[in-house]
Amino acid sequence: MRKDSKLSRMLHVLLHMARENKPFTSDQIAEMLETNPVVVRRTMSGLKKHGFVDSEKGPGGGWSLIKPLHDISLYDIYLAVGEPSIFAIGNENMQPDCLVELVVNRALDQAFFEAQEVLIKNLKATQLNQLAHDFQIEWNQQMNVK
Repeated sequence: MRKDSKLSRMLHVLLHMARENKPFTSDQIAEMLETNPVVVRRTMSGLKKHGFVDSEKGPGGGWSLIKPLHDISLYDIYLAVGEPSIFAIGNENMQPDCLVELVVNRALDQAFFEAQEVLIKNLKATQLNQLAHDFQIEWNQQMNVK
C-alpha cells in the first residue's frame, strides 16, 4: 500500500513559505514537491479553507501563509489535508461470522485506536514554530560543519 505523504509535504511547504516570507505559485510548489500544480491547488485549497494560507492571482501572486506558525499545530494541518489514514494496515472483514476474525479484529481495533490516540496527542502538542526552530538549529549546525 502506498504511503500518504500529504501531511509531511504540506508541512514542508508551509515551513518554506514562513522562511522565505513570500508567495509561492502552484507551479513553484509543484516543482518543490515533484507533483502536478492541480494536485497542489487541490491540497492548498484545504489549507485555505482552514485559514492557514490565502491565494492571490496575477503577477506577484501565489499562495501565502497568513497565520503565524505558533498558532498552527501539526494536528491542524492533518485536519486541513483531509485526515489521511494513519495506518496502512487494517482489518480483514471477509467472514463476519467467523469468531477468529472477530477476536483478531477486536484486538487490532484496540491497538489501532490506542496508537492513533498517541499520534494525535503528539500532533496537537507540536506547533509549526517548533519545526521552524528545529530546522534553524539543523541549518546552523550544517553551516558550521562546512
